[in-house]
Amino acid sequence: MSAFVIDAFEFCRNHGYREGVTPVAEMPRLAADCADSSGEIRWSITGGQTKQGYPSMTLSVAGTVQLVCQRCLTPFGYEIDSSTMLVLGRDDEEADQIEEILDDDSIDVIVGSNCCDIRDLLEDEALLALPQAPKHEVCPDTQMLDSLKSEKVSPFAGLKNLK
Repeated sequence: MSAFVIDAFEFCRNHGYREGVTPVAEMPRLAADCADSSGEIRWSITGGQTKQGYPSMTLSVAGTVQLVCQRCLTPFGYEIDSSTMLVLGRDDEEADQIEEILDDDSIDVIVGSNCCDIRDLLEDEALLALPQAPKHEVCPDTQMLDSLKSEKVSPFAGLKNLK
């Protein structure tokens, strides 16, 4: 059995803890959304229970990934720093009941497993931390963008010659 495969319910019951560093290159879905596969994600996962006694895991991911700026189309370093709590249900029905009882949008309820690969959960958390439209605060080189703006020709410019 892989070191990343756990019994999620036992992990929570025993208040388990794991941490590590995973290269972005080993997270194929995350690497596909990045400009390149450089960088690494520091992560931790802690097992426990909610106040109501439901098994829960807290996942934290942090690190810098290379994204493509949607304004200037150049790569830039984006800092991921995210944490979430996952509450476990034994099946879909129980997960739905727990979600209704908790009634908290900040907590995700998932179906737990006796052979849960935490790499998938960690990669999901890193993907959810990415912005939908990544961009620099201030783009470093806007020459190309400025030249495109200055070359704009009004689509109605040719109509004035029709008179």
